[in-house]
Formats: sequence, C-alpha cells, structure tokens
Amino acid sequence: MTAAAYSDPRLAAVYDALNPPGPDTAFYTTLAGAAKKTILDVGCGTGWLAADLAALGHSVIGADPAAAMLDIARRRHGGQQVAWVEGTAAGLALAARFDLIVMTGHVFQVFLGDQEAFAALANLRRHLAPGGRLAFETRNPAARAWLTWTPAETRRSVEVPGLGGVQVHHDVTRVEDELVTYETHFRFGPDDVVVDESRLRFLPRETLARLLTAAGFGQVTWYGDWDRAPPGPESQELIVVAE
Repeated sequence: MTAAAYSDPRLAAVYDALNPPGPDTAFYTTLAGAAKKTILDVGCGTGWLAADLAALGHSVIGADPAAAMLDIARRRHGGQQVAWVEGTAAGLALAARFDLIVMTGHVFQVFLGDQEAFAALANLRRHLAPGGRLAFETRNPAARAWLTWTPAETRRSVEVPGLGGVQVHHDVTRVEDELVTYETHFRFGPDDVVVDESRLRFLPRETLARLLTAAGFGQVTWYGDWDRAPPGPESQELIVVAE
C-alpha cells in the first residue's frame, strides 16, 4: 500500500493481520545474530520486527513515513524498547551509525526510478558503521508474482481488534515495463469500502547490482529465498545483504 494509505488508522490497523511474522522475520533476526548491535529498521511499519530485535538485546531505531503505523508500533508489546522516527529512507539524517540496516516487507519496491532508489541506498550507506551491512528483499521479476494478484486469488477475510472482520483483495490494473500498478480493496462493511492504489517496481538483479555499486556498497550476498538458497529463475525473492 502507499504511505498515504498507511496514514489511515484503520488501514494501518489491518496491516498486522495481513502480515504476521513468517520466514522473513526469522531470516532477519538470525542475520542480526546474538551479539548486541545497533540496528535501523527502515520502513518499519507497525514495528513487529524492530520490537523483536530489541527484545533480543539489540539497540534499535525504527523509521517509517506513516505516523499511523508508528502509533501502533509505539503501543505494541516491547515498543518502549525501540526509538521510533518518522522519516523516509532518503530523508533520514540520524547521528547514530548502524551495524545493520534492514528494509523488510518489500519496501525497496516503492522506489520507482533509479534516482529515487539510488538516493535511498546512498543515504543508508552513509548511516552504516564501518563493516556494517544493509539487508533487504525485492520480488524477483522473473517470477511475475503480480499475475496472481487477482481478486479470486487474493481475497481473504481477517479479524482486526476494534474493527471486526475486514475483507481484502488485490487487483492489478496496469503493467508497464518494470512498474506494476494494483488496487487493494478493504471492505469494512456493506457500504464501507476503501480502495488504495499502489505502484511497485520489479527490478532485475543486474539493475539492482548496478545501483548498489553506485551507492558505494562493496561485497553483496544474494539469496533467492528465506532458506538462503541461491537465486534462480524460479526464485520468488531477490534478497540482498550488502556490505
């Protein structure tokens, strides 16, 4: 969804029900390791991962451009152990330098052009401590995940505290080169429907590698799934760990 949509408290409240912890959460907590680190979670959303990392003993800052998402993050269990900052990847200007920066939930795909992606990567590179790492994932365009984003295949109903049952589905409206535009429909009641339009970029690995190099990153480790398998044509993900 768009940052504007996440500013709607009702849509922000639905987020956790639609996105519970999974293998991606385990991947990033394992990547952080047991030794205490300074960690920045960019696009932290409702703060689930950031709070988990803080509970493991890490010093964590969670950043997100949507105030409604951060309101939920502050109230969640363990949220008091995290410093929350409203801001974007390209706009952050923090005094701290980090051992690990993560961008989860396919946040990287909201950067729709090379200039926007480079600005985010370069700024996050400036926020890394010597030897620090940036880790994030983006959907592998070769897998063409958007073909399954139809009302029939994505329709689901979730229970949200304070809101009751909410029906949600996706519907792709346009595919232009690397850009996919789709709608997310939220039905809160018979006459209460909110439709949010989003656009994501599906970058090929070669383009992403070029942007990482231009932003000043050195060695990059690539994975194709959360089990750390190497990327291949059928991989759903392109997972990046850049030093």
